[in-house]
Amino acid sequence: GIILFSVYCRIQDRSQELVQIVRSADRRARSRGAKVGSLADRDQFIKIPARSEANLVNNESGLAKPMGLVEGPGGLGQGGMAATLRDDSHESETKYEEYGYNAQLSDRISLDRSIPDYRPKKCKQMTYPDDLPQISVVFIFVNEALSVILRSVHSVVNHTPSHLLKEIILVDDNSDNVELKFNLDQYVNKRYPGLVKIVRNNKREGLIRARIQGWKAATSAVVGFFDAHVEFNIGWVEPALTRIKEDRKRIILPAIDNIKYNTFEVQQYANAAHGYNWGLWCMYIIPPQDWLDKGDESAPIRTPAMIGCSFVVDREYFGEIGLLDPGMEVYGGENIELGMRV
Repeated sequence: GIILFSVYCRIQDRSQELVQIVRSADRRARSRGAKVGSLADRDQFIKIPARSEANLVNNESGLAKPMGLVEGPGGLGQGGMAATLRDDSHESETKYEEYGYNAQLSDRISLDRSIPDYRPKKCKQMTYPDDLPQISVVFIFVNEALSVILRSVHSVVNHTPSHLLKEIILVDDNSDNVELKFNLDQYVNKRYPGLVKIVRNNKREGLIRARIQGWKAATSAVVGFFDAHVEFNIGWVEPALTRIKEDRKRIILPAIDNIKYNTFEVQQYANAAHGYNWGLWCMYIIPPQDWLDKGDESAPIRTPAMIGCSFVVDREYFGEIGLLDPGMEVYGGENIELGMRV
């Protein structure tokens, strides 16, 4: 399903500052007799982080419009709210079958939409070292909807401090969707020149070997591997990089919330560990008792397995433990294997 990476802590909480900015703007607007937006509109503005605002103002270039996509604030799905389309066409049903989610609706939702901040209160008060390593973000895809891939790219750019984001690597595992050739290349090269690299496999390699290709292309000290149907939230990267800086032999699994496949509504998931059953199928499990006893929702959770769609690792350490087994042909084995390697 579509997933979203919930955040665990950022450098500082700017929400009160933004509230004051909005209130000040409202007072100025009233003094001019201008029409003031609704409280909901202001709340949506507050949820957009400062870096995202700058990105929207400086980089909107109309590149998405010719492809039938939407950039910038506002519109359907803002604030992670459920969205629907009036026309329930045959095209919509076809895209459901092709992608497993409402791709036609995704095309109408902004690539820069705002999403809720579900972090525990303590996370918003934490600070992190200034000398964190940089990260290369690797997205793996095959025949994904173009709007979903680009929203993944936009969200990581909008919500990652620029000095920490070394590069974004898109690994195309031999897609045959024509949109993912010229359109994707042209868009990322013009919108994010020098930041986004595209690696294209000449034949279908499968998830595991595609990830290894992304690792080979990465040049930063830390690499994050993600499916290409995600949205990142505020402050997602600083705690992950801090944990790895403290101990390079850690593999970090960001907390995951849910994006509904049919409405793109963001739903909060409870904190969980990742375990597996006797069939070696990975699943969410209750966090260990020692974590529950702490009563600290911001504390990391030790976990024996992983949900394969997202993990962050020291690039050299990943190579030292043998990466992932390139002989694996289907999804799921790496959920257990990586935990055993570590």
